[in-house]
Amino acid sequence: MTIPFVKYQGTGNDFVLIDNRTGAWQDYLAMQIPLQFATEKDLVAHICHRRLGIGADGLMLLQNKEGFHFEMVYFNSDGGLSSMCGNGGRCIAAWAFSLGLGDDSLQFWAPDGTHEARKTNDGKGIALNMNPVSRVQQINTNDWELNTGSPHYVSFQDNNIQQLALVDWAKNIRYNEPYTNQGINVNAVNILDENRISMRTYERGVEDETLSCGTGVCAAAISFVQRSQPHTEANTNEIANHLIEVITPGGTLQVSLQRDQNNYNHIVLIGPATFVFQGQL
Repeated sequence: MTIPFVKYQGTGNDFVLIDNRTGAWQDYLAMQIPLQFATEKDLVAHICHRRLGIGADGLMLLQNKEGFHFEMVYFNSDGGLSSMCGNGGRCIAAWAFSLGLGDDSLQFWAPDGTHEARKTNDGKGIALNMNPVSRVQQINTNDWELNTGSPHYVSFQDNNIQQLALVDWAKNIRYNEPYTNQGINVNAVNILDENRISMRTYERGVEDETLSCGTGVCAAAISFVQRSQPHTEANTNEIANHLIEVITPGGTLQVSLQRDQNNYNHIVLIGPATFVFQGQL
């Protein structure tokens, strides 16, 4: 038995996508386990392996969900079920549009709840509504911790992050307390001007640097605003329709957001989501 797949990428973050609305994935698993792979996790890791499989930062299933256009089920490249993926959400939404599941906008269920996606005006990208963020914890002068659907550690660097040995540096954070067990995504950020930042990301589950990370981009943008315009009791410092440009190794994304006191809402991740190829597993 074979199963069809497509591959999409969003600013270099690449994903294998499978239509599971008829239960095709479970049928495929029954053929593969335990004959070739011991567990579902082993199979997904093999598919995502860049030498032994297709190669991807993650695998997603598009499934039926009552009240929604679809449900997104996300596996990291190590095969483990994971939390929200922003670029993955934009890619699976782009594919869903091509399948006729929505016209210009759609709603889907993801690991962190409901998301709305819409086509950008030029038709070349996807704008994805992210969930509100109410807790932005400052670790020290330059470092922040927050959850934008996945947990992130954001560190603003004075030195050029392109010269940083990112993986070694990030592992010292990701594999130490308090993050040892659950893990955390680690982001290094340079400030370019009042509306632009550049960043690099080490992703848990991938356990390596990725070319882009959507939830990381949102985390960096929020931390940037919080760092630049801190909230105080005397000054609520509300921010409406703030737009941050975020440059990653895989391309440029935009984050639109609003802040009411210390709560960030109307967070929208905007950027390209591109079909790469299709085939059969």
